[in-house]
Amino acid sequence: MNSVLTTATVADGDNFDRWRRTVEQALVPGAVAPRGDRPFDGRIVTHGVGALRVYAVEADAHRFSRRAAHIARSPEPLVAISLQMSGRTVFTQAGRTTVANPGDLAVRDTTRPYTLDFPERFSAGLVHVPRHLLGVPDEDLDRVTGSVFTTDQGCAAVLRALVTTVVGSAHTFSPSAASGLVGGLTDVFAALVAESTEATATEVRNARHQLIRRVRDHIDENLADTALSPESVARASHISVRYLHRLFEDEEITVSRLIQRRRLEACARELAFSGRTAPTVSSIAQRWGFANPTHFSRVFRGAYGLPPREWRAMRMAAGEPGSRGDGRSPSGPAGNTSGPLAVSSA
Repeated sequence: MNSVLTTATVADGDNFDRWRRTVEQALVPGAVAPRGDRPFDGRIVTHGVGALRVYAVEADAHRFSRRAAHIARSPEPLVAISLQMSGRTVFTQAGRTTVANPGDLAVRDTTRPYTLDFPERFSAGLVHVPRHLLGVPDEDLDRVTGSVFTTDQGCAAVLRALVTTVVGSAHTFSPSAASGLVGGLTDVFAALVAESTEATATEVRNARHQLIRRVRDHIDENLADTALSPESVARASHISVRYLHRLFEDEEITVSRLIQRRRLEACARELAFSGRTAPTVSSIAQRWGFANPTHFSRVFRGAYGLPPREWRAMRMAAGEPGSRGDGRSPSGPAGNTSGPLAVSSA
């Protein structure tokens, strides 16, 4: 049976107090504050559909805040799915502030603080779902808590239709129909969460790859800078050194090693392409960021198997393509036959 709670039956001076009591009785406890000093009008129609509680809400502008003290008074874990019918709702939860416009769906967790700001008269359909019915991992639910979804396609479009039907026709469903609707709505919500978290994971991966590419490009553009280091790379990328190292955990090379490898490749390329008036090994090393010739010789030998002078002489004596200046690349470090620049791809 429907329950209709309204401020229309009380005097104007008492109507907002009545709205406070109505919200706490029908929805969940929270702090309710008016916007402006005009007489307030609000109405909530509520009905049970199986294990769900559904609401049609229409009210003037106001603000609702649910804090820790309110949660302690009604700790039942509920997920609220709200469909904005008219007006706007500015919604803040889990560090997110979003705006629900007509047709949008919003998701909130009643066990976590949140704020709803209604800057104008609005109407909305609302469904409270017991948390245990959803079968959604906590970490996935956390990703959508505080989110607003447009409903023009995908699972959000299907869920919008279900919420509209459940709220608008709640009084007409038989117990068996209500049970089926509960299962359908929770399944579609779980699909929406999966759809959203998959999209989020893809966006995170793409952003990570783009950042790694920018880091690699910065390294390649600054090899000659003797101050190039993980610290300077992190500063230029506007990230912490710790996060920079985390980015490269799956790259099979550290940032320091990458800098050294790219410098060695640049030196090897210049050594191999040198002609009869070639610059000295020391000047090549310094040009590519090796301030200490002894250190350069040691790391070059470790990568290519020979000291740089012997490696250059061997190339010249063997008539390697690179030493003849025909535009073909010499082999890279440690037997890399794809050329010294090949390892620069992310």
